[in-house]
Amino acid sequence: MCRCFLPIVAGIRGEPATLAGIFYFSATPTHRTADQQARHALYMKCLAGTGVDVSLSQFKRHKEKETDVAIAAKLFEICHAQLAESIVLVTGDTDLAPAVRLCQNLFADRTVLFAFPYHRLNDELRQLAPGSFKISAKTYFQNQFPDPLVLQDGTSIAKPASW
Repeated sequence: MCRCFLPIVAGIRGEPATLAGIFYFSATPTHRTADQQARHALYMKCLAGTGVDVSLSQFKRHKEKETDVAIAAKLFEICHAQLAESIVLVTGDTDLAPAVRLCQNLFADRTVLFAFPYHRLNDELRQLAPGSFKISAKTYFQNQFPDPLVLQDGTSIAKPASW
């Protein structure tokens, strides 16, 4: 799905955009049922098998821990090391606002945008990062993994009915 954001980024920056990398941050849902944990693990395997850099944190007392900090650290690393001119954060979580403000202040030549998940539009973040955009339900539908997904190592993964 991230490739479909490239024309948006290109339009904002006024120059062609290429995809430098995809980083996915989540936490193993140990407080969920065994089936839900298995589906999460399968999805993480699909992401990693298609070249996404997956970073898993821990849940503590049903609250996700470390993920926001990991995202903020990666954002700072990308800006500081000049690994990308534009960064798109797929989230509506305002916990990332301080990290985005810091990167905007320290790295004025970098563009940080939010791609708001379906029904997760956030006015504070939209004001912080003009040019941010919503992901439509249609975009999710058009960018699902094929069923089955065949990984580079030949592993075939069937899509669970509940995804």
